Amino acid sequence: MAQTQALIAALKQVLKSRNVTYADIARRLRMSEASIKRVFAKQTFTLDRLDKICGILGIAITDLAKMVEHEAERVTQLTLEQEREIVADSKLMLVAVHALNHWTLEEMVAHYTISKTDCIRLLARLDRLRIIDLLPNNRIRLVVGRNFSWRPDGPFQRHFRDQLEANFFGSRFDGRGEHLAFVSGMLCRNSNAAIQQHMRRLESEFTELHNQDAALPLDERFGTSLLIAMRPWVPEMFRKMQRRPAQKGF
Repeated sequence: MAQTQALIAALKQVLKSRNVTYADIARRLRMSEASIKRVFAKQTFTLDRLDKICGILGIAITDLAKMVEHEAERVTQLTLEQEREIVADSKLMLVAVHALNHWTLEEMVAHYTISKTDCIRLLARLDRLRIIDLLPNNRIRLVVGRNFSWRPDGPFQRHFRDQLEANFFGSRFDGRGEHLAFVSGMLCRNSNAAIQQHMRRLESEFTELHNQDAALPLDERFGTSLLIAMRPWVPEMFRKMQRRPAQKGF
């Protein structure tokens, strides 16, 4: 499953780089655009169809495999020490997050109270940490993979978890671009696993769109956070009224 997702992600990357749309693919394959979108969304590619799409793009399936192999060599997670160093310095964390969000040096300096000299110094630290390559003219090239994520329960996640209650959830979630849904019910283990699979797919889609939108001007992109969480849980107020502690474990 992971290899299939990686191949399709590489295929989408080629489509984007060559300005080929789903409509273009549908027309060449004599299919509806909706059908092509469904194939990509559900990742239901036959080998023959994948080969035909690659042919339209002028590449071979082996070229996609090489792209996947190259991406696999990239760092997808920092070490504990790297995260600690970033979290310990608020300005370094600011520059790291925005570099990962495809901001340029000029955009960081224009938007935040940080000098160009300081920003270059901080970018150089990120270069030494092997998060970016600082190129001539202070251009930034990410070293981490497209599927980069912070360590689960690591220094970065713990730092921002403290911000969730005080800041992130300090909203009614009824504004433009906002949405909050909370549902509760009784699920068996298999249903729980099915929902978690959907959650991982949504997380991957968010990352894919983030990378895709990097080509847009900064004025058309907005800092956006998506929180996905689920666990077997009984509210404490209900737990206190139980006749006896729950015996079953998940």
